[in-house]
Amino acid sequence: MRKAAALAILVLAALPARAQDAVSMAANDFYKALLAAPAGSGDGIPDAATRARLAPLLTPRLNKALADAAGAEARFKARNKDSPPLMEGDIFSSLFEGPTQFQLGACRGDDKTQRCAVSLSRQDPGKPAVRWTDALVLANSGGWKVDDIGYDANFAFGNTGTLDQMLKMAVSEAP
Repeated sequence: MRKAAALAILVLAALPARAQDAVSMAANDFYKALLAAPAGSGDGIPDAATRARLAPLLTPRLNKALADAAGAEARFKARNKDSPPLMEGDIFSSLFEGPTQFQLGACRGDDKTQRCAVSLSRQDPGKPAVRWTDALVLANSGGWKVDDIGYDANFAFGNTGTLDQMLKMAVSEAP
């Protein structure tokens, strides 16, 4: 009886480790995809090709929010031909220019939602590296997928709040 109870405890203890591995893999896959993107694809609301490439890594809710924001961008551009886009720069991090490297930190949460600290940096030739930390929010939606990003760097001229808030703002600007 004691052996069965001990085995049950070991099996239950192993589940969170496997879940954490799945969360880490999903977060790493997302950032690898962002860093491997063609030049210019990280500028503003992603185009249809970039959204399609990222879609398997994102929750249905975030995919819809990105599509809604892209629609709002198209409506805005049609009415304001000489205006800059609703969003410019990298929307997936605090830094306008986006990261060139990432390191996943600790993830915390439950079996539905995890929030991971991500150390990001940007290194441009001849310039000192810029380093910051953002928060990646993942949801268990048919597997772990990115659901939001918290812009935690507090740069003077960077993204603030969350990706979700920024996308909602874009949609409200061009109903």
